[in-house]
Amino acid sequence: MTQDLLPVTRIPRTGLPERALVVGDPARAAAVAALLDGAEEVSYHREYRAFRGTWKGLPVTVASHGVGAPGAILLFQELADAGVRTVVRFGTAGAMRPGIADGDLVIAEAAVRDDGVTHQLLPPEYPAVSSPEAVFALQRAARGIGAPHHRGLVWTRAAFQPGLLPLFSYDGAGLAAIEMELSALLVTASLRGLVAGGVLVIDGANADELVDEQATGGYNPHRDVVAAGVERGALVSLEALRLLAEEERA
Repeated sequence: MTQDLLPVTRIPRTGLPERALVVGDPARAAAVAALLDGAEEVSYHREYRAFRGTWKGLPVTVASHGVGAPGAILLFQELADAGVRTVVRFGTAGAMRPGIADGDLVIAEAAVRDDGVTHQLLPPEYPAVSSPEAVFALQRAARGIGAPHHRGLVWTRAAFQPGLLPLFSYDGAGLAAIEMELSALLVTASLRGLVAGGVLVIDGANADELVDEQATGGYNPHRDVVAAGVERGALVSLEALRLLAEEERA
């Protein structure tokens, strides 16, 4: 008898650890899984690649969701179907306010739902909010390794490249960063009763007044300062999952 797999992501319906770290890039999922003890790949279909292993004795799932919320939400929904109860998204983002440097971490308190998918599921007034315990665990983990970090609101936006339409400005609204998938996770988590949060590595500046293309040469996430932030972010994400499990057992 073949193993029962979920239809879109092809992850196993049973047997995954109930705490998961999710990333966009399948290669990043493999890199994070390499930090685990006894890591094994359990599935790889399209952009969805999943591993399981242990972090300091805690069973953990690591999975990739690809680029953009419409595809990512399918992973989030099927992780919930597979019994996952806690999810931390670890990704990259652009800074939206001064004082947030490349390689810094942004811990999301909530997200703007401009993701291109959740507005087809729920009214726009429905919030996308991180679980408070996830925010605190991520902050504690970041402090534990001395990682530069910030807390704040994140803008999840479906379009990566600018188009002909003018970009709505959140100037003055206090947003910390912009990315592409988090609000879909937070909405899914609220609907499915999951604990969820997100930590993002800054790989450039997005707010118009912060961008100096002459000095930077334009957007380039493939720099040492970003790679160092990604290494710190992976450790913070895994440790936050452990701290959340420790709190549940207390």
